[in-house]
Amino acid sequence: MSRKRSYHSSCRCRRPSLSCSTRAELQFSVSLVDRLLREGNYAQRLNLFTPIFLAGILKYLAANILELAGNEAYNNHRIHITPEHVERAVDNDPQLSLLIHVDASDEVDEIPQSKKN
Repeated sequence: MSRKRSYHSSCRCRRPSLSCSTRAELQFSVSLVDRLLREGNYAQRLNLFTPIFLAGILKYLAANILELAGNEAYNNHRIHITPEHVERAVDNDPQLSLLIHVDASDEVDEIPQSKKN
């Protein structure tokens, strides 16, 4: 008489599923970047590799900024990186300062001029 096999004994062992971030060896979530790109309506179509590429760029920028900020903290004989170290590191690097340049005039709303009666 033939025995019925149970489901688990008959199927082969499956490898655990890997996320797209794990496959690309990135710390930033590729699925989150993909969702933000789609919700932001930046383009009508997105290539499959666009969020992976953008997550890689974010990883590179974060590593570069943290390295420069760590060097700045080390030069000031500090153990911890503070926001001031990050700001000084970005200001001292010409390429990053162009990329992350914030105009003070952009932050301040236009001041309404008083009307003279």
